[in-house]
Amino acid sequence: MMIDILLADDEDLVRAGLRAVLEAQGDLRVVGEAADGAEAVALARALRPHVVLMDVRMPVLDGLAATRELVRSGVPDGQPPKILVVTTFENDDYVYQALRAGADGFLLKRARAAEVAHAVRLLAAGESLLFPAALRRLAAGRGNPTARDAMARAALTEREAEVLRLVAGGLTNGEIAERLFLGVQTVKTHVSSVLAKLGARDRTQAVIAAYESGFVEPSE
Repeated sequence: MMIDILLADDEDLVRAGLRAVLEAQGDLRVVGEAADGAEAVALARALRPHVVLMDVRMPVLDGLAATRELVRSGVPDGQPPKILVVTTFENDDYVYQALRAGADGFLLKRARAAEVAHAVRLLAAGESLLFPAALRRLAAGRGNPTARDAMARAALTEREAEVLRLVAGGLTNGEIAERLFLGVQTVKTHVSSVLAKLGARDRTQAVIAAYESGFVEPSE
């Protein structure tokens, strides 16, 4: 399957570099470029890419606001694209804010070409890509009554709880399948059940709930 990508960065050179890296892959295609957040939102709605590589600091509308807008309003007749936030430092406060805004993953600007391609493929497949620093920030808010109550109401089965812990640990469906000696489709079914019970939009929201409720700790 060809994965369509939108690049959102206010620096022409950065976009050109990312385009070169991505289009060197046979399954990745850049369908548009945006120089600010407002343009990114408009192009995402018009082009419906699978993944948006979103810089944070952009004029007109920053990447955080653009992410919130895309997650909140979506795109016409379709699901919002996966948002891969591009950041300079793993422990940048913007990372935590982007996670709360609905970002699906994070990519360091110094990432190698293979890492960029891998990150895009992960998100397009429905996985998440989170930094440990962001998870520590989430865990700092554990005991959140709302998150704790939602986790209690979910009444996860033992297997679902096990799968959620592994998802929160950053494992992909394939890695979880290997760890638990299950088929990948079985893992997907468990993940879908967890999302439904938690009322989570995606894996990232489920991870937020897992950490903020105290269900998992960063050390896990």
